[in-house]
Amino acid sequence: MKDTALREINIMNRENIFDFFVLGHISLDENIYPHNQEKNVGGAILYSTAVYSALGYKVAVMTKLKKSDYSFIQKFNIPKQNIYLISSSQTTSIRNIYLDESREKRISTALAIAEPFFIREIPENLEARVIHFASLIYGEYQSELIKFFLGKGKIAVDVQGFLRNAGEDGKLLYQEWREKEQYLPYIDYLKTDAAEAEFLTGQSNTRKAAMMLYQWGAKEIIITHHSEVLAYDGSVFYNYPLKAKNLSGRTGRGDTCFSAYLSERLYKDIARSLLFAAALTSIKLTHPGPFQGSREEVELFIKENYS
Repeated sequence: MKDTALREINIMNRENIFDFFVLGHISLDENIYPHNQEKNVGGAILYSTAVYSALGYKVAVMTKLKKSDYSFIQKFNIPKQNIYLISSSQTTSIRNIYLDESREKRISTALAIAEPFFIREIPENLEARVIHFASLIYGEYQSELIKFFLGKGKIAVDVQGFLRNAGEDGKLLYQEWREKEQYLPYIDYLKTDAAEAEFLTGQSNTRKAAMMLYQWGAKEIIITHHSEVLAYDGSVFYNYPLKAKNLSGRTGRGDTCFSAYLSERLYKDIARSLLFAAALTSIKLTHPGPFQGSREEVELFIKENYS
């Protein structure tokens, strides 16, 4: 990186070759439920990286925090030399008010937003098998950053960070991603939830939404729902139910599911990858916080619940 004034920690491995490079903001979350509330360090980047790490992959992350919050990087269960941390005037913080015990409907408000990422900040000579855009709020990075990574690895995008905008009062609401048809053809793996898919396409039927997203250029579409996860590659639909015993670990569901799917797609076909993701997500849903299990635990869950 040429702009060394922005660099606080840059102790990346000299090889700079990883299975996954995850780019996004850590968030200090305030989660308010009908009968309790909690404050946790979270964000898509944290939930995603936890899965990759638990499954034994080599991961690098890039995030931004204000200096007083630098201790948050201790939440990453990866070697510190694989963390690329840049100073920001603010740390992203989001308040989520869940409206019922299903934890499906919520009102989200941005209390603070970290500064965006720029192309000039990306480590030079970085290579990863998958570049994972794990964003929270529109503006974390410009859409053109997707194109910048072409040839550096497959592109995986959680569309949340391109739809969810903060209004003047901080309330997070969906707004049109005007550049979607320009950038979707660059995306190898696109993840949405059912509500995001409907907003993007106008289709309440997830299969019809997936077909439209494929027609616009995304190569594989993964759509999460409270009861199942679906994948589509332009020819075949795949889906598996989620079989969680409770929803105490609802926060981070989509991030966990997407990263579990991506981890398996390095070596497996869509069907087996999606089954693994459904099982791992079902386990995570019963435990608050990032996934801390093992591959063996997931495989046993599959044997006992999906045979």
